[in-house]
Amino acid sequence: MNILFNNVDFNSRSGPNGFGAKLARQFTKMGHHVVSETPHVALSFIQGYVPQVTNILRLDGIYFNSEQDWKEMNGPIKQSYDLADAVICQSRFNKNLVFKYFGERDNVFVIQNGTDLDIVNKINPADTGYSRDKTWLCASSWRPHKRLADNIRFFQHHARKDEVLFVAGSGDLSPIEAANNEGDSRIKYVGDLSWPHLIALMKSSENFVHLSYLDHCPNVVVDARASGCRIICSSSGGTKEISGRTATAVEEEVWNFEPLALYTPPAMDFSKKTSRAFDSDLDISETALNYIKVILHAQQ
Repeated sequence: MNILFNNVDFNSRSGPNGFGAKLARQFTKMGHHVVSETPHVALSFIQGYVPQVTNILRLDGIYFNSEQDWKEMNGPIKQSYDLADAVICQSRFNKNLVFKYFGERDNVFVIQNGTDLDIVNKINPADTGYSRDKTWLCASSWRPHKRLADNIRFFQHHARKDEVLFVAGSGDLSPIEAANNEGDSRIKYVGDLSWPHLIALMKSSENFVHLSYLDHCPNVVVDARASGCRIICSSSGGTKEISGRTATAVEEEVWNFEPLALYTPPAMDFSKKTSRAFDSDLDISETALNYIKVILHAQQ
């Protein structure tokens, strides 16, 4: 079938766009056609609608930050949600959140993100100068709710003196400078890496720390697991659903889905840790197959 990726920039390295590129490649391998016109199906990321074709909406998350005009910002997404023939959410948390803000409807499915295991397996580990069992990593577009300072603090509380934390990504990097100014030279910034270079670094790292508050289904965690990392995450949001059977979650209070100041996340208590038994399929081929099943169901 002809599939249009709507509101997707294949040249962008952001999480949703990067996932879109992986999914598009897998659709092509399966014999489908990724097109810019005359589609049978429009797969819209976050928002969008194309008349006279089957419309599938993939929700990356919705707005609930009380410091923003979240109602107005959600308006176009809600309109797309109501018009879509089917909706795909990335996690059970994501689905529950959407139902709370937009109301329940039929044909809403949970399909967690996957990654291209064939490519991941072909990438060689990076030469970091450290053994893998002494290497930690975190990566994100660093905004307050991504909690870079907490990632660093967790590492400082739990790592041995001969271990190192690499930090990748862009945004507010001031917590790295603060740690270095306090004399901790183990925190090392490696830049905003391309996807292959990030995978290579993941394959050289034992632990991947992602303490982001109320995240939905971060692709970087899927990639880290596929690269063999053990995940350390927050219990909040949907990250724990993809964290794997060896993961550690820092327990936080259950959120009631009411709007809150997202960029002022609560303090974390690292003594409240649990082992998690959540698992998910990491293979983009399985993810793509589930997307096609939703499309076929919507076309009936």
